[in-house]
Amino acid sequence: MKIAFFSTKSYDKEYFDSSNKEFQHSISYFEPSLNNETTTLAIGNDAVCVFVNDKLDANVIEKLKEIGVKLIALRCAGFNNVDLEAANRVGIKVVRVPAYSPHAVAEHAMALILTLNRKTHKAYNRVRDGNFSLENLTGFELNGKTVGVIGTGKIGATFAGIMQGFGCQVVAYDPFPNIELESKGVKFVKLEELFTKSDIISLHCPLTPETKHIVNEIALAKMKPTAMIVNTGRGALIDTKAIIQALKKKQIGYLALDVYEYEDKLFFKDLSETMIEDELIIRLLTFPNVLITAHQAFLTDNALNQIAETTLENISTFGRGGKLDNELGLAFVK
Repeated sequence: MKIAFFSTKSYDKEYFDSSNKEFQHSISYFEPSLNNETTTLAIGNDAVCVFVNDKLDANVIEKLKEIGVKLIALRCAGFNNVDLEAANRVGIKVVRVPAYSPHAVAEHAMALILTLNRKTHKAYNRVRDGNFSLENLTGFELNGKTVGVIGTGKIGATFAGIMQGFGCQVVAYDPFPNIELESKGVKFVKLEELFTKSDIISLHCPLTPETKHIVNEIALAKMKPTAMIVNTGRGALIDTKAIIQALKKKQIGYLALDVYEYEDKLFFKDLSETMIEDELIIRLLTFPNVLITAHQAFLTDNALNQIAETTLENISTFGRGGKLDNELGLAFVK
């Protein structure tokens, strides 16, 4: 099949070209993201391959239909950027990569916790400048702390196991409790109890209308003033304006982000020589107890291999008229 590949980075081309030796699709790589202005790049292609910050609203999907695109292939698990109802209405199939090395994201969440807690990023910069002082580098031990996990799918479950390995007590919230995790000692509680009791709160749920701003002004007011919030899920799980106010008022202790509510104009780009106009992220970067990485939790060799293989297999299955196990059908429409 002919595939228009949007939001291309060097690592995308490396791993997809390697996997495509088996599938033999014709891939046209484009650096721009897919949006209302770039849909014409997909002319002559059977499918588009898109990532988290490509915008597939009803208008874009209708344009894709007009130019003959039959399939939208997400190379990620989340699908909040796609109007599934519009895709179903015009008859374009949508597939995704529902799981790819949950260890990649879970381990990055752990890395954020350790870095922010033990201030290794600050220590690294100090030592490079010849400053060997330990002042203001005091952290806390994870052993014995209560960690709240919101969302216990594959990534959340993997993260819970990692935290148990550090000697933490893990509590969790999920509308559908994970029985296997319960058997391993994870206690499922109501969301309010998780907010109240947790020393660390890590977000691993999908972004839906129900979970948007699950961390908001009300939730923040219930948390310990020493609590650490970690988000490696989707940016809009946190109300950015509310958390900035909580940081200013010292309502929480730490914030670690690999995703950001308004990241689509920032992340995956080199803006080092430009003026960043997003005042919210500029404000976040001024806090000494905030650590931000640019949506890199998925970026491991194993995960990239799995993403490429699953995406191309999804496209091949569609091409031969097979059953699409990873289709986002009507059941996913909210």
